[in-house]
Amino acid sequence: MAEREGIAPSYMTRVLRLTLLAPDIVEAILDGRKGPNVTLARMLEPFPLDWWEQRAARA
Repeated sequence: MAEREGIAPSYMTRVLRLTLLAPDIVEAILDGRKGPNVTLARMLEPFPLDWWEQRAARA
């Protein structure tokens, strides 16, 4: 998939991890309710897989 899109496999892996974010966090980001401190760079940092832990960490 990365090759077809012309991007590095490591970047693809990091971006695909975003699909593991809790749905309410994704909705808040898309609605602009997370503020300017929520950047792609920050979201690509490691985060917990458990949705409850994500909510606590990203609050």
